[in-house]
Formats: sequence, structure tokens, C-alpha cells
Amino acid sequence: MNARLRFIVTAATIAALYAVITILFIPFSYGPVQLRFSEILTVLPFFTPAAIPGLFVGCILGNILNPFNPIDIVVGSIATLLAACLSRIMPKKWLVPLPPVILNGVFVGTELHFVAGFPLLLTILSVAIGEAIVCYIGGMMFMLALDKIKGRLF
Repeated sequence: MNARLRFIVTAATIAALYAVITILFIPFSYGPVQLRFSEILTVLPFFTPAAIPGLFVGCILGNILNPFNPIDIVVGSIATLLAACLSRIMPKKWLVPLPPVILNGVFVGTELHFVAGFPLLLTILSVAIGEAIVCYIGGMMFMLALDKIKGRLF
């Protein structure tokens, strides 16, 4: 498979996985307290640049069903895009999950404050804590597993 086609297929696969996981776990995926399990995939930019557009498109698709707020389609997806770009350039593995934790906490927490009236700092902290749990526990375990098989995937 040529490199361009491989990039597109990888990005599309990541987008589909992100959207499906987000939608399958709707009760946990949205709101001021969330454990968005699809965020485990935010470590993928460390392994492949195709994860950047994949996560962005997957987030757009996953946020279409957001019961709280359609603005999250834009705000949450931009946060995910920026976080993916930053995760790609992190110099150490343990730093890879940090951009999604910080950016989603700030962007989504602030968005929920303005749209739904949730307390600003509490909502930022709540979203960031949920993100940290998913990205640092699930994401780091996922990274360890991918390290063992990465030559066969990307």
C-alpha cells in the first residue's frame, strides 16, 4: 500500500474508532463530569501523524450526538485537534497525554460554563480530571501495548 493511501486509511480508521467509542458510551462521554473512553486514542499521534486528522474527524462525528450542546462539535473538536498536534511533538511518552488533559479541561470546561451555566473552575477541573484518568491510565496502557506491536501497525 502506498504511503498516502496508508495515511488516509489509518486516519479514517482512527476517526471511526473514536466516534464509535464516544457514541457507545454516551452516558460517560458528555457533560461536566465525563470519562470519554475514546480519549484513550489521543496517544496515537505519538505513533503516527495520521492520528491528528483521525482524532479531529472522529471527535466531530462523536460530538454530533452531544445532548448538552452542539457547540461542542466545534469547540471540543478544535481542542482535540490542537491537543493531537501537541501530543505528536511531546519529547517524552509520559507527556503525550498532557495536552488532551489541559486543552479539553480548559476548552470544554469553559464551553460548558458559558453554554450550560456550570461553575467555571469546577467544570474545568472536573473535565480535566476525567480526561487525566482516561488518558493517563487507559492511554498509557494503550501506549505500552502499541510499543510491543507498533512495527506491525503503523
